[in-house]
Amino acid sequence: MVMDHKYKSLESVRDALSVLVYPIQLSVEFPGSVSDWFSESLATRRKLQEEIDSLRTQQLMQKTQMQKLAALEVENIRLRELLDSSFEIGEKVLIAELMSVNLDPYKHQVVINKGELHDVYPGQPLVDANGVMGQIVHAGPYTSTAILITDTSHALPVQVNRNGLRSIALGSGSINRLELPYIPNSADIQPGDLLTTSGLGGRFPPGYPVATVESVKHNPGNAFTQVIATPLAHLNSSREVLLVWVNATASVASTENIPVEERVPNPEITDDNVEQATDSSAPATDTATEAQ
Repeated sequence: MVMDHKYKSLESVRDALSVLVYPIQLSVEFPGSVSDWFSESLATRRKLQEEIDSLRTQQLMQKTQMQKLAALEVENIRLRELLDSSFEIGEKVLIAELMSVNLDPYKHQVVINKGELHDVYPGQPLVDANGVMGQIVHAGPYTSTAILITDTSHALPVQVNRNGLRSIALGSGSINRLELPYIPNSADIQPGDLLTTSGLGGRFPPGYPVATVESVKHNPGNAFTQVIATPLAHLNSSREVLLVWVNATASVASTENIPVEERVPNPEITDDNVEQATDSSAPATDTATEAQ
């Protein structure tokens, strides 16, 4: 020890011993290192997953709110001309998830994980981030069954966003096809036109995208034009959907902490009010138009 302390004569021996001891040091520290790494990885993964879920929810809500802008732009111009006023549209919505899909090829129905305990009711509109999906036909305590707009028993009042032409979109039994059977041959409708909900009937709020016109075939021997449209909603792939409360104050279940002054107010002048006033003043004319 004295020789090593004064002359560093055992330096090479000490280096050799440190090489031999190094694997033992690694084996002693390995469990603690693995535990720290595993805990850090889990925490990071959990945090990232929570951020992804939060961003996915925000994206879904924003896409659903943005999809009405095209319809609102044209509609606002038309209403300002008629009423010399403007209005805002806002509905209460709730995010739900699909639990199962009806395997019957003749019934386009899905089951969601929200029910009467969440104020879900029969006839309630169902949309996804791209367009209208359908409506609730049965609401249980915890789950509900919804019929899609492509089911053969479903009919949806729509209008052409470009000019306000009203019609009925019927389900064809095909997941990517809607039919508009009551369009006169003289009607102004073209492939590529956007179809939105008209608000007639009181079940679906106005202005939500439904489909785009795919083909228009004029048959001289028939009184009506054969119009085929493609739904905008991803009926066969969406996992998260939105339940919409018609004529309810705009709010989102996952954003209840938003200040009241930042929420969209319930409109004082809506399409329903305008349509009710029109219907009460000229019911016979409006009925004839609906038949067409």
